[in-house]
Amino acid sequence: MNDSVTHLAEWMAGMVELIGIGIIGAVSFFVVLYFVFELVKRRALHEAYDRLRQVLGRGIMIGLEFLVAADIIHTVAVELTFRTVGVLAIIVAIRTFLSFTLELELTGRWPWQEGSSRQSKG
Repeated sequence: MNDSVTHLAEWMAGMVELIGIGIIGAVSFFVVLYFVFELVKRRALHEAYDRLRQVLGRGIMIGLEFLVAADIIHTVAVELTFRTVGVLAIIVAIRTFLSFTLELELTGRWPWQEGSSRQSKG
């Protein structure tokens, strides 16, 4: 692969990674402000906390998707070796585990289950 394509792929992977980091950071900042705002409005602590967890969990899941996409771009387009593919496989496995456990925490059910054991707040 020529150098210009490699540099473009590295740049794209970096941009996608920054988007993922930005999403997680922005959502984290937003939910803290939202939580404080809800407490000032004298909402029930439990309601505000549940909403904070819902929004933060979804933001983390979206950010993780972008981070994995950046890793895939970098691995496939820049440094395709057995070692990097192995590291990518581990990263994807960890992200999948995190997504499944976040889904369970947010909805009270596994992604493959129908219905919900508790009400999901949107």
